Amino acid sequence: MKSQWLCLLENLGEWQGSFTRFSPQGTLLEDIPSIVSFEGLNNNQTMRQIVRRQGQEDLFLEYSSLGKSTLLFENGAFSQGSIQLAPFTEFGAELGLIHENRRLRLVQLFNKNGQLDKLTLIREHLAGTEFTENSQLKIDDLLGAWQGEAITIYTDLRPSTTTSTNLKLELDTTGRLIQSLSFGEHIITSSATINGSIIHFDEDTQKQVQVLLLPNGASATSPLKVNLRQSFILEVGWLIKPNLRQRMIRSYNEKGEWTSLTLVTEARL
Repeated sequence: MKSQWLCLLENLGEWQGSFTRFSPQGTLLEDIPSIVSFEGLNNNQTMRQIVRRQGQEDLFLEYSSLGKSTLLFENGAFSQGSIQLAPFTEFGAELGLIHENRRLRLVQLFNKNGQLDKLTLIREHLAGTEFTENSQLKIDDLLGAWQGEAITIYTDLRPSTTTSTNLKLELDTTGRLIQSLSFGEHIITSSATINGSIIHFDEDTQKQVQVLLLPNGASATSPLKVNLRQSFILEVGWLIKPNLRQRMIRSYNEKGEWTSLTLVTEARL
């Protein structure tokens, strides 16, 4: 597996797009045009990153190493954010997917009480390239059987693991969503209510999780509240084409420690 720094270089170039902010209920709050550029300096030993957002001050960053809060996959997909959930502090993470000349990033932020507070969806394409924006994700786009592969990389730097995955999504006679997920030897079945663009998994009152269906084929999976002494995940999904989907999952253990990052690439059967 190539080094984390070489994985970062997959993001070189000028990415044009927008930062779209949503409330936890999926209400669109603002949409800000943006240009994010990554330029390699000193034979690509240093990265210069410039973030330009309309109406905001430009952000300039230069770095030649990556911190513990960031992990990347070989195609350039990455996640960065809080490595530890702590009482009375804000918490959050960014999950970034990349496919050919497009990137899709999601930032999930929780307030000091651990409640889901802000979501920002960032849709980007390489400057000068043709692209087509995907439509708003709908539940019907996800129904059916999906088969794929999950690559997991770990924060303790042990070797990555790869497992096959099977995901089945169907509606029962009452209109509830039934999800059956199998990976390796594990099978997890859960059900959810659907209310417009919000899918709400409500079987466990201690662990209420929602999936927001968003523009450009995106979805955001978040706990409504992150609690101490309880494991949880943050996830972004991207329906790249009608039969091709990627998901990235950032996993935290019951101590609130970030433990792993998983990239799932799945095709509809």
